Amino acid sequence: MTLKEIRLELNRLGEPVRAKFSQRYFTGRSGYGADDKFIGLTVPQVRAVLKRAVDSPIEVVLVLLKSPIHEERLLALLIWVRQFAKGDTTLREQIFRSYLEHTKWINNWDLVDASARDIVGAWLADKDRKVLYRLVKSPSLWERRIAIIATHYFIREKELQDTFALSEILLTDREDLIHKAVGWMLREAGKRDLAALERFLVKHQQEMPRTTLRYAIEKLPEKRRQEYLSGTARLR
Repeated sequence: MTLKEIRLELNRLGEPVRAKFSQRYFTGRSGYGADDKFIGLTVPQVRAVLKRAVDSPIEVVLVLLKSPIHEERLLALLIWVRQFAKGDTTLREQIFRSYLEHTKWINNWDLVDASARDIVGAWLADKDRKVLYRLVKSPSLWERRIAIIATHYFIREKELQDTFALSEILLTDREDLIHKAVGWMLREAGKRDLAALERFLVKHQQEMPRTTLRYAIEKLPEKRRQEYLSGTARLR
C-alpha cells in the first residue's frame, strides 16, 4: 500500500464516536496525550490494515510515526514489530536504532506496550543492555516506560536481573504510568521465579508506590497479599 492508500483505509474504518471515547481514554490527567488526534479505530482494525501495509519502506513508516494521528503512529510501530520479527540482522538493527531515535513520537502507554518488548527487548536479548539504564533515567516518561517494558522479553527467557534492577531504580518515580508498568513487570517476573519476586518485595515493600505493589502481588494468595499491603511480609 502507498502512504495515501494507508491513510484512506484508516480513515474509512474510523468512527467519530469511538474517536471521542479514545481521546478521553488515552489522554492522561497529567496532560500526556493531550495533543493526540484520533480517528476512531480499534486495535483489530489497525491490525487488519497492517496485513496489507506490512512491507512499507522505512520512509513511509516514519511519516506515519510522526503523524498527529494516534492510530497512524500505532500502525507504524506494529509494522516495525512485524518487520523486525521477520527481518535479518541488518534490518533489525536499523529498526532498533530508528525506534530509539524517534521516541518523541512513541508517546503513549499503548504505543510503548505494543512495541518495546518486541523491538528493544528482542534486539538487546543477546547484547549489552546499558542503553536501558540510560533510558530508565531519562526525563521522558515514555523512555522510562520503554526501558522497563523491554525487559518483558528477557522475562520470557527467564532472565530477571534487569527487570529487578530497573524496577529498583524506578521505585522513586512519580508517574503513575511508571508505577503500573513496574508492577506489571514484577508480576510477570514472579510467574517465572516467585522466590526472587518475594525477595524483592520484602526488601522494598515499605517504600514501593502502592500501585506498583498492588500490581506486583496481584497473583499471590490473599493472605500473603495482605501481609505485603500491611508492610509486614517476611521471607519464609
